[in-house]
Amino acid sequence: MDHFNYKNGSLHAEDVALSDIAAEVGTPFYVYSTATLERHFRLFDDALSGMDHLVCYAMKAASNQSIIKTLAALGAGMDVVSGGEYLRAIRAGVPPDRIVFSGVGKTRAEMEMIVQGGVRQVNVESEPEMVLLDKVARAHGKKIPITIRMNPDVDAKTHAKIATGKSENKFGIPITKARDVYAMAAKLEGLEIVGIDVHIGSQLTDLEPFGLAYRKVAELTQTLRADGHDIRRLDLGGGLGIPYVRGNEAPPLPADYGALIKREVGHLGCEVEIEPGRLIVGNAGLLVSSVIYVKEGEGRNFLILDAAMNDLIRPAMYDAHHDIVPVQEPKAGADYADFDVVGPVCETGDTFARNRALQRLEDGDLVAFRSAGAYGAVMASEYNSRPLIPEVLVKGDQFAVIRPRPTLEEMINRDTIPSWL
Repeated sequence: MDHFNYKNGSLHAEDVALSDIAAEVGTPFYVYSTATLERHFRLFDDALSGMDHLVCYAMKAASNQSIIKTLAALGAGMDVVSGGEYLRAIRAGVPPDRIVFSGVGKTRAEMEMIVQGGVRQVNVESEPEMVLLDKVARAHGKKIPITIRMNPDVDAKTHAKIATGKSENKFGIPITKARDVYAMAAKLEGLEIVGIDVHIGSQLTDLEPFGLAYRKVAELTQTLRADGHDIRRLDLGGGLGIPYVRGNEAPPLPADYGALIKREVGHLGCEVEIEPGRLIVGNAGLLVSSVIYVKEGEGRNFLILDAAMNDLIRPAMYDAHHDIVPVQEPKAGADYADFDVVGPVCETGDTFARNRALQRLEDGDLVAFRSAGAYGAVMASEYNSRPLIPEVLVKGDQFAVIRPRPTLEEMINRDTIPSWL
């Protein structure tokens, strides 16, 4: 469920007409619904009720400080994967003891930042990283809480580019090496072992891979405890998918996911962390764009928009589907045709959809890409010297621009030209 619905013939974000935002802000732009963000967070939080837990929002899905602040106010922790995300969380008022630092390539500078600033835990992904983190921690007289990310060699049955739990992936340490790696960590004075971390991928639409991974984690917990390690926290990652195609069978609900967690690891007495991102923000955001031209080609029609692949890269990168709907509600009996929906970037890959059945639109009409809140604005670029587009947050009948569109001059003036030119 989201809070984007037609009212009086026009698509609204909560109680704000998208056409009103477009008139003030211009297109294209991203828009997020506060009510949807809050609802989706609470679904996860409620799913783990009755057990010690923390829902850490995976900021890589959408990292605007207003989104972070909205979720933090509900008690969310944050899962960050860079120094920049860490600072965003801190600036948005998230306490360091609610920030989990993940990522396969943490730099010394990032370690210095979190050791000095504080962190709930670091999810360590390799032995060399562990050694460096210990060195940095001891240099500051600190002891840093860690979990060690295990690679359980489980097929998440998702897109190859977002699968992270198989032995061939770059993430984590093979679970077969767990006892040796934990024994090594126990000898490093700057580190405090607090638990185990696992994350097998993104956009999972089946609970079975989670179950396989979590059973391995439960078994490993017992083994490591027998070895003398105080395993009291389990970071189970995120990855639960969303329905990108309306009308198709939906992925499992957070309640089902929570029940699985309780069944597989609830008997261990551990605090549980989960790191949802896509499901919290994906359906809480739209990309709104204008039609520039309707073009008739040889045997096909093109809908040319002012949004492009630099604004929403997912279709070009992952062959991802986004439902595309007109902002003005189609009338009964409206004329439909098949269109290739494309942007103005000079790449054939700048295609959002092929042969998509849409009502006939005209130049200047508005369309909205559904389920665009996750991995949309955060993956945008300035390719073809196109400025980053605005982000807008709606709450009830109010809206605010939470990231403005830079002017062409502001974008170009970031370049510096050396003296010899």
